[in-house]
Amino acid sequence: MDLDVVNMFVIAGGTLAIPILAFVASFLLWPSALIRIYYWYWRRTLGMQVRYVHHEDYQFCYSFRGRPGHKPSILMLHGFSAHKDMWLSVVKFLPKNLHLVCVDMPGHEGTTRSSLDDLSIDGQVKRIHQFVECLKLNKKPFHLIGTSMGGHVAGVYAAYYPSDVSSLCLVCPAGLQYSTDNQFVQRLKELQDSAAMQKIPLIPSTPEEMSEMLQLCSYVRFKVPQQILQGLVDVRIPHNNFYRKLFLEIINEKSRYSLHQNMDKIKVPTQIIWGKQDQVLDVSGADMLAKSIANCQVELLENCGHSVVMERPRKTAKLIIDFFTSVHNADNNKKLD
Repeated sequence: MDLDVVNMFVIAGGTLAIPILAFVASFLLWPSALIRIYYWYWRRTLGMQVRYVHHEDYQFCYSFRGRPGHKPSILMLHGFSAHKDMWLSVVKFLPKNLHLVCVDMPGHEGTTRSSLDDLSIDGQVKRIHQFVECLKLNKKPFHLIGTSMGGHVAGVYAAYYPSDVSSLCLVCPAGLQYSTDNQFVQRLKELQDSAAMQKIPLIPSTPEEMSEMLQLCSYVRFKVPQQILQGLVDVRIPHNNFYRKLFLEIINEKSRYSLHQNMDKIKVPTQIIWGKQDQVLDVSGADMLAKSIANCQVELLENCGHSVVMERPRKTAKLIIDFFTSVHNADNNKKLD
């Protein structure tokens, strides 16, 4: 989610070359602006360029680094209420010779938000396929990565468009049906029963609720300054009505278990990465997927919650690259035989 911003002071104070007085003033008075500068700075530092592409009147915003080559391109799908820049902490540790693409999911950040858009998982899968076609990313099969809601979409995409995908990485994906509900899901059901869905834990509207969300999503306990919590809330509040609409769409009957219903159709080599202390989506989902997907490798991370990408970026990048390399090398060896 927004955990990478927590480290902003160490980076911004030393490397943004902003005079100390201006930095302090920005921190106290305009924390949301400072957060935007932070992402701009890291995109620039890591060589990620922002571009837009259109399918008819629908606009997709994405960032990329590198060019398509002999290795598969890598497409990365972020989670609920996040954006393409959430991957920057992982991109930092990925080789620069790979073609990386991070797209804003439907309705998020720079990608079109329309009241007419189908926000169901199937609807999002179709939109991502349109994006892939626009970039001609499927000219040859690519490696697909998704986390949480993005993992849900990525898994269903691999089931629906198997010829597009060479390999798949699902990071604590949503969309599975568990035999018992964890505390988070129980709380959601209580909110639904009481018609109090204005208080969805993943849609904070105050600094206190933001702090609670960070604790829910992360095993590591960060001491986040009040100003940064306020900045994170200020950035999100204008979008909260959309987030609420999206959340209700992806937890309804049409979408809630789409990955579960399609996981046996996934035929490509698949990697599952999950934090053992995930409080949002139970880690037992990894075993469910491993039993249904023939060529599946599971990596469980100790002392890690739901925000795997933010909590363990270096480890996540290493696991992704090790798996990507092994699959790519195996494919090359088959061609030589």
